[in-house]
Amino acid sequence: MSRFTVLGAGGFIGRRLVLHLRAAGHEVLAVERAGLKGFLAGRFPAGHVIDCIGLTGDFRERRPETAEAHVGVVATALARDRMASFLLLSSTRVYARAASTREETELVVAPMVAGDVYNITKLAGEALCLGDPRAEVRVARLSNVYGAGMGPHCFLGQVLTQGRLTGQVSLEQGLMSSKDYVAVDEVVALLEGIALCGRRRLYNVAVGANTTHDAIAVALAQAMGWRMTAVEGAATVRYPRIDTTRIRAEFRTPLRSLLDDLPALAAAQRQEVAC
Repeated sequence: MSRFTVLGAGGFIGRRLVLHLRAAGHEVLAVERAGLKGFLAGRFPAGHVIDCIGLTGDFRERRPETAEAHVGVVATALARDRMASFLLLSSTRVYARAASTREETELVVAPMVAGDVYNITKLAGEALCLGDPRAEVRVARLSNVYGAGMGPHCFLGQVLTQGRLTGQVSLEQGLMSSKDYVAVDEVVALLEGIALCGRRRLYNVAVGANTTHDAIAVALAQAMGWRMTAVEGAATVRYPRIDTTRIRAEFRTPLRSLLDDLPALAAAQRQEVAC
């Protein structure tokens, strides 16, 4: 078994990753916010380091913190010389303006657009990793990760939070909007594999197929009786289908559908309210 260090172990993905790695028999150092400074300053062997640190829904209001999380921490962590590997978690959001979603495609950002601070800082962190001469320094671009315990900052978390509280969900995006959703338990298994034996430096971690808001609305109506509608004039936002050719060539890739998991997710949310 191997030694792992998980940065951001208090977050949604970090918590699940720590549990998965320990269940697989690995030795795991779980570094949460309070212990991050000590880890970055230390020189002890860290094993395989997986960086799960990041800001999502509130990045527009917390730009300095976003830059530090996505770039500053990465730069400091890469300065360590006692790591078996380093894996940075990035996002498939970076393909927003790209011509394709293959890992090698050239990416476009717009510094004048407020929302692009997320992509720009993520890509800066990626550049530090991919420019590092060590082949064991890698990047995983994650699609929209879902699972029990996800917070209200992501789209699906907002939907489930509204639904459980009122039975009504109002969307700012049109019902034909679509995204790629991938289950957190499948994600953490892939991250373990990439860290230990990934043959490439950059991977998309996704299902490779999108689910529409309308399909989610139908599934929640059938399972929970919730009503999901879009506000008048809501724009349709279709994210590009993520290319998963590379990761499928090396690993057993995600197969589960969000629609199959939605009833259990929604029921778990409702149970939390009851408790």
